Amino acid sequence: MTDAQIGLSVATPIIVGFAILLYRMGVLQRAATLSAILFSVAIALVLFLDPSQ
Repeated sequence: MTDAQIGLSVATPIIVGFAILLYRMGVLQRAATLSAILFSVAIALVLFLDPSQ
């Protein structure tokens, strides 16, 4: 596992956790929370499964 993959596996759950926390605090709307979660997971998947590494 490369350093970038380790960073992705640490950063993605943190981003998801912050999005959920901000939603529960009333800072984010549901659509913004879902898009933040979906985009962060999608980016992590694309970069983690990149065959060029």
